[in-house]
Amino acid sequence: MATKTTKTEPTPTGTAAATPKKASPHTETIGSSITINIPDHPGRAESPAFSASKKLAKKILATLPGCGIYGADHIQMHHGGSIWAFDGTSWHLYLNTVGMEWSSQFCADPAKVDQLRVNARALVMAFPATVPEMVRLGYKKAQEILDTPITDIAGVGTWVDSIFNSCVPLPAHEHTGARPNGSGEHHYPRPITNIGFIKRDDFELWHDDPDSGTPVAVVPTSHLGSGGKPTVEVVYAHPGSELHAKLTKAHAAGKTLELGVRHPISKAAHANVGAVPTTA
Repeated sequence: MATKTTKTEPTPTGTAAATPKKASPHTETIGSSITINIPDHPGRAESPAFSASKKLAKKILATLPGCGIYGADHIQMHHGGSIWAFDGTSWHLYLNTVGMEWSSQFCADPAKVDQLRVNARALVMAFPATVPEMVRLGYKKAQEILDTPITDIAGVGTWVDSIFNSCVPLPAHEHTGARPNGSGEHHYPRPITNIGFIKRDDFELWHDDPDSGTPVAVVPTSHLGSGGKPTVEVVYAHPGSELHAKLTKAHAAGKTLELGVRHPISKAAHANVGAVPTTA
């Protein structure tokens, strides 16, 4: 059964757009009754375990020109479930089922966190050169961390800041940045921020809502350059905005929210799109 869509066109000419408010990195008040917390990285002392993990991660990244998909500018380490594996020649980064942000340890169930350890251990052991290479690079406790069941808060703390959780390399603006200067994972849903890493460079994912000035993320409704209509589907709208209300209503009805070809966001998203890439 085809997915239904709800279409919307731009606000009639002459309607003034609201002036965007400068976003706070921690809390935002929406309307008169809703306050949401947007987690960032407040100042905190860096643990010796995290320092050791970052030191190893930087050595690993030094062997990967350009840091691959993660880029190379102003890299920060994200507590996102990093599982680094060495195949004897080069390093590869895998992500665990769940990544643990530093502050999450204070509500964590050790038994559940131990499942992450078991998962990571299974993967790393499939790359037998990994632990010896980590030890060679100065990370001496790799095997101990992988082999020790997590049964208490101390074990959770060790895991959270270990190389097997804390070192997903992200450019700063993709880690804690907020629109319009970034689209960090601490501010926007990961399924949306991940699109930025794999999208074509000629398609614009993020936009400002012309009515509220708040962030909007969209994807095309057909393959770029394939001759389809240059319309877009809204995949993220800022809570409290009119567009977010329309998105919520559409999803509740089992529909997607599509912006028509005349909508300024559709036009902006496709403005620089070129021909479909050729195949061999």
